[in-house]
Amino acid sequence: MRTHGKHYRAAVGTLEPRKLYPPRDAVERVKAAAYAKFDESVDVAVRLGVDPKHADQVVRGTVSLPNGTGKKVRVLVIAQGEKAKEAEAAGADFVGVEYVQKIKDGWLDTDVIVATPDVMGQLGPLGKVLGPRGLMPNPKAGTVTMDVARAVKELKAGKIEFRVDKSGIVHAPIGKKSFSADALAENLQTFMEAIVRAKPAAAKGHYIRSVTVSSTMGPGVPLDPAVFA
Repeated sequence: MRTHGKHYRAAVGTLEPRKLYPPRDAVERVKAAAYAKFDESVDVAVRLGVDPKHADQVVRGTVSLPNGTGKKVRVLVIAQGEKAKEAEAAGADFVGVEYVQKIKDGWLDTDVIVATPDVMGQLGPLGKVLGPRGLMPNPKAGTVTMDVARAVKELKAGKIEFRVDKSGIVHAPIGKKSFSADALAENLQTFMEAIVRAKPAAAKGHYIRSVTVSSTMGPGVPLDPAVFA
């Protein structure tokens, strides 16, 4: 049976048992409890009252966090001609249709893939490789587009994609422990507003069941889900 270290146990000891915290208090607790020497990520986990087995209850979407995620996002743009030049000018890390073959050869050193519609036929056969890793470009996520420059700039500025997993939970990064409490709280509020907007019409009953915020190494801090209802 796994046992937690003394730093983790000490962090847990700063939380009141069974208390549900307001958003601002929660992120302050997360910052205070983050004990690792590196700049830990701050993440949110939202348990939803949906059944992802049914297509009409899948929750997914994108949201631009006002204060970014604090993470350097590596963007690959698969495009050609003028669109490739636009992507390079916008700051894409990797550009070109030649990356289709590189991916076939095992290259996956990127965080997001953006593609123009005309090259999606070449990416289709790579669905089994890219899909499970969340890398397959998708029009709903804004990663299949002719406006590649805008897509790259938004991703670099803090636009993230979210999708409910098979357990009915959505996980997402909302910043780093070095962020101010105000910045984290603002990112959290923006993300939760996106979750509420993404509620499927087929979802019945209580939609937001629980919300927990944590740092990479620290304990989860539970929020009052009623705040976001």
